[in-house]
Amino acid sequence: MSIEICNESGVSVDEKLIVSVARFALDAMRVNPLAELSVLLVELDVMAELHERWMDEPGPTDVMSFPMDELDATRRPDSLDDPESILGDIVLCPAFAREQARKAGHGLADELHLLTVHGVLHLLGYDHADEAEEREMFALQNQLLGSWRAARAEAEIRQRQRRADSHVLDTAGLEEPHSRERRGGPT
Repeated sequence: MSIEICNESGVSVDEKLIVSVARFALDAMRVNPLAELSVLLVELDVMAELHERWMDEPGPTDVMSFPMDELDATRRPDSLDDPESILGDIVLCPAFAREQARKAGHGLADELHLLTVHGVLHLLGYDHADEAEEREMFALQNQLLGSWRAARAEAEIRQRQRRADSHVLDTAGLEEPHSRERRGGPT
């Protein structure tokens, strides 16, 4: 799966984690591994322009998704039989998301991860135009985010354990066996 990310927002973000959460969501949703996704981070004025042009709404917003027209009911991105396809674009606005993050009581990174999953789900046809759709989409969004966070935490624990094991093994192996022979110790 190809995920391209371009940060034109002027806000420093961990692009690797945005790609990671996008990839996790796409994998969990069984999107064809040959699909292509683009993630663009933009400034407030660029997002406001996109929001007005495509949604006919004034001012910036947090995330917009632009699915590719080539994907339709007969050519779904989650079909493993389909050839390579372009899933679409997700546009994030970190400056707008920063205030949302503050109000929600978490950091900008958490907000951008949530918005990335939200954007992926929109590309896959999920929406929140009515209550039932909103419940379904937001439940799936929360489940995907929770699973991604749990997987990351588990991977970090394994990585710390490998480093600790490696340190112990390196420390234990500092003294070569032949040096013990010269001192008259057991071999």
